[in-house]
Amino acid sequence: MGRVVSTEARAMHNVGLAGLTFWSPNVNVFRDPRWGRGQETPGEDPLLVSKYAINYVRGLQEVVGSHDGNSSAGGDGDKLKVSSCCKHYTAYDVDNWNGVDRFHFDAQVTLQDLEDTYQPPFKSCVEEGHVSSVMCSYNRVNGIPACADPNLLKGIVRDQWNLDGYIVSDCDSIEVYYDSIHYTSTPEDAVALALKAGLNMNCGDYLGKYTQNAVESNKVEESVVDQALIYNYIVLMRLGFFDGDPTALPFGQLGPSDVCTDDHQTLAVEAAKQGIVLLDNGGALLPLSTNTTKNLAVIGPNGNATQVMISNYAGVPCHYTSPLQGLQKYVQTVTYETGCEDVGCGSNDRIAAAVKVAATADAVVVVVGLDQSVEREGLDRVNLTLPGFQEKLVTEVANAVINGSVVLVIMSAGPIDVSFAKNNSKIGAILWVGYPGQAGGDAIAQVIFGDYNPGGRSPFTWYPQKYVDQVPMTDMNMRANATRNFPGRTYRFYNGESIYEFGHGLSYSTFSKFITSAPTTILLNSLPSKYPTSILFPNFTSQLNGQDIDISAINCTNSQFQVVIGVKNDGPMDGAHVVLVFWKPASSQGVVGTPNVQLVGFKRVEVKRGKTETVAVRIDVCKKLSLVGGDGRRKVVIGQHTLVVGSSSERPIRHHLDIRMGQSEGGGGELLM
Repeated sequence: MGRVVSTEARAMHNVGLAGLTFWSPNVNVFRDPRWGRGQETPGEDPLLVSKYAINYVRGLQEVVGSHDGNSSAGGDGDKLKVSSCCKHYTAYDVDNWNGVDRFHFDAQVTLQDLEDTYQPPFKSCVEEGHVSSVMCSYNRVNGIPACADPNLLKGIVRDQWNLDGYIVSDCDSIEVYYDSIHYTSTPEDAVALALKAGLNMNCGDYLGKYTQNAVESNKVEESVVDQALIYNYIVLMRLGFFDGDPTALPFGQLGPSDVCTDDHQTLAVEAAKQGIVLLDNGGALLPLSTNTTKNLAVIGPNGNATQVMISNYAGVPCHYTSPLQGLQKYVQTVTYETGCEDVGCGSNDRIAAAVKVAATADAVVVVVGLDQSVEREGLDRVNLTLPGFQEKLVTEVANAVINGSVVLVIMSAGPIDVSFAKNNSKIGAILWVGYPGQAGGDAIAQVIFGDYNPGGRSPFTWYPQKYVDQVPMTDMNMRANATRNFPGRTYRFYNGESIYEFGHGLSYSTFSKFITSAPTTILLNSLPSKYPTSILFPNFTSQLNGQDIDISAINCTNSQFQVVIGVKNDGPMDGAHVVLVFWKPASSQGVVGTPNVQLVGFKRVEVKRGKTETVAVRIDVCKKLSLVGGDGRRKVVIGQHTLVVGSSSERPIRHHLDIRMGQSEGGGGELLM
């Protein structure tokens, strides 16, 4: 996807319709289900977001092979196809909730949560994705504006992670912390603070207006300004701006004919299909049969959605296929009723007409959910229920159906409390389709009628409404706290009931999994120059389960191991299966707030019916099997750890893994099978 976006970007640039700087992707973790910008992010898990970030950034930036924008072979040094940007750094996920907005919000974040939840996607972006820009956010983090914090910017992004590129503010962030929260006494002070913290570019006009005065009044040295310009110009050089005739350079011949190609539009359909999650399928209602479905009713405010499907920050689509249009390709007689005037559904005047149509249909597809009027940048949700009378519409339509089948399609970015539908026996199947893009209607129809076997997994937890009644969105803590009656956040720490869990997703086939190869014991070695094993454990045989060792004392070279998993398709259809590997840590004596489980690897595999395929998942002990303590430092716990293959809604299989410190020092890890 990243390669296609960057190819079309270069094509549009060549005809003067686009730049080459793309401030994407958003890699903030989807911490709270109400966040209006959750639609921009891949999910609630740090590893999932990190992997997405790495691959999308590389797709956007890397100059590969023949320079046609599609080759996957080769590479071209430090050249950039387009410049990507990972945003919004950091702990940013409150836009406007109950009167608290992103310009005034001070995110109070523990060192523990910062290290194991908020920072990993950004670290991966820089260290593994080699992103050429990082954008700092509007909010404060523990009292300091993110764009004025020298520790966050220069200390971590530049010096620890070694960013090769520039750091940019979110638009007008410098003005915001001067004008909105009065963090500095003058605009020149605000500019000087940002530049000295490590900011190199301001989306906005404050640097342009006040930098010269700041230098002349000795608030910031001119050399700091020079360095900021150097970082900016290096990215321009990597993009080829100073390399001569653009038409003679790589990508110089791309143009309008390279936009909306057949291959690109096919990818749009495929991406939409892969993203659909089958949440429920009672009695194997789906897929519907075209032989028995002759009269189809399509109902709901998103039933004929077009622009809704492309979410926010979208370009001009090649064309739209709405859910109604997609379904009309399968059934000759299709009747459409909105049931609501719009997604807000402030009136129930149209429900009766929808009920009448549904009562006589062979099958009913109800397409409900949200849109940009409910969740968007600058607007967070205040609840998890369907807006207005949508729930009433769904219930009355379902109850009116006598002999037909009812399929509920949820079009939204964030989770919705659909427990009423899950508990309604008249509703046979529930699909979540996100905002599926220009080809969403084709994808939805192909899944419903079985031309595509769904394999998507929910990227977040589906909480009941009572969760948000209990938890303020502004509470940035991840871990559960019984004293405060705080249930925790995301599948990693939440201890309450879920409607659907992270990683849940059904298929028209059934898959069985088995582990064919995995170590049972891992022996790690200490770094002799720091903490020899003899000091960590004076009596080697007395290692106690639960002891935690700071990873700075461990030689993490060769601490990776591989888990090989067999996947058999026992069902009637070919299909894709996403293998999820979770880790349940050993009990720790020193680390408080360990995760329930944590995703440490995943792979998608296509399996023909009746066949078996194998997947290999590599796991780094120091990176993925380490806990973060209250001091923000990573530690490996001695003792028995458990790998869990599969989500809780499948039949997960478990493998126990004993992690010990070896007697030898200075070498890498050893694996015992």
